[in-house]
Amino acid sequence: MSGAIVIRDVAPADRDAWFHLWAGYNAFYETSVAPHISERTWQRMLDANAPVFARVAQVEGRLAGFSLCVLHEGTWVDAPICYLEDLFVDPGCRGRGVGRRLIEDLIALARSRAWSRLYWHTREDNPARKLYDEFAKADDFVRYRLQF
Repeated sequence: MSGAIVIRDVAPADRDAWFHLWAGYNAFYETSVAPHISERTWQRMLDANAPVFARVAQVEGRLAGFSLCVLHEGTWVDAPICYLEDLFVDPGCRGRGVGRRLIEDLIALARSRAWSRLYWHTREDNPARKLYDEFAKADDFVRYRLQF
């Protein structure tokens, strides 16, 4: 894989390739998402009226990675906030700038669409933090989570 990296919106024709990457993402985090939730996520990504959207990285005609985001309102700003919920690059494509291009793409979208903020979180031991640290310094917030 040495071709140009193309970042674009996810399209219906990407279904099989995206689900393959999604499975890899879940395996990386040693978790699983129920099939009906994965299907609902896929449908929301394609729905122009949903706050969930996805961008994909394509190299040499095949999907190499994705970013999955939620655009939401905030109480401290008057412009939308983008939460980068999921970012994944196929292990065979890592180290080639795909993850960097996906983040740069979101930064460009944020600027062109006048979003107020782009943020994400990850595990403390995620090796991708080396890349993330090039874009922003991790803050001192601690996450609390209740699941129902």
